[in-house]
Amino acid sequence: MGIPHHVKKTIVLWAALTAATLLVTGCTADRPAGTAPTRSSAPTATPTTGTPEDPAATAAAYRKWGLKPFAPAPAPPAAKPVRRAPGGPVPVISDIPTKDKIVFITIDDGAEKDPAFVTMMKELKVPFTMFLTDAAIRNDYAYFQPLVAQGHGLANHTLTHPDLRTLSPQAQRREICDQQTKLTGRYGTAPRLFRPPYGNWNEATRTAAGQCGIDAIVLWRESMQITNMQYQRGDRKLHPGDIVLAHFRGPSELKGRTMTEMTATMLRRIQEQGFTVARLEDYV
Repeated sequence: MGIPHHVKKTIVLWAALTAATLLVTGCTADRPAGTAPTRSSAPTATPTTGTPEDPAATAAAYRKWGLKPFAPAPAPPAAKPVRRAPGGPVPVISDIPTKDKIVFITIDDGAEKDPAFVTMMKELKVPFTMFLTDAAIRNDYAYFQPLVAQGHGLANHTLTHPDLRTLSPQAQRREICDQQTKLTGRYGTAPRLFRPPYGNWNEATRTAAGQCGIDAIVLWRESMQITNMQYQRGDRKLHPGDIVLAHFRGPSELKGRTMTEMTATMLRRIQEQGFTVARLEDYV
């Protein structure tokens, strides 16, 4: 005999409530230290540069921050151009292979926690990936929750920001895996990308990253300073697919400028060279 209709409805409701509880609490099963946490499939918003939902509202939001709207980013490729082969080494990248005039913004550490920056990113809908260090954010993990909810990328930048090349393989694994555990527990999703502090890494770093569930080690081509970019190439220009590095910094490190002023300047520098911003996780 079939299950009565009212019982079916009760089962479905119970399953939905259970799933919702797991997403909110970010529960993960107990696991040995130094191993990769289980990834969550919790849905998030996805910022899309130049989203034309309401052009007038978009233009007004950009004017508020002294900017002009970005051109829409192209649709990401069906197959991600950077992928880790099954059982292979973790790829190390400074840019993404593409001919589109797009760049990718990454912001490190998490020391500065300017509420206006959260508002700015919500209004502009410019995607970026944040590489977070526990030592910089342990007293205020909550600050980054709305940025995660907006759909910006969450990535690993170690527990204590050491020069990994000076550490043993076991110590490197602790720095990466334990930060994976913290970020997963706090935000309900396991980071897929990792950036070594100072850009310093060795083969032990790649091995540890793979053991911790990382899909790519992300370096950079340009770094945003206070008012200008620092370039690695001699032509001092952005190139398609470049990864741009910035930091969560405040007036004490920016000679009186705010995080939002630095970010607005970075966005202008990108626009001046005819580029728009794409979401890194769509390509890796």
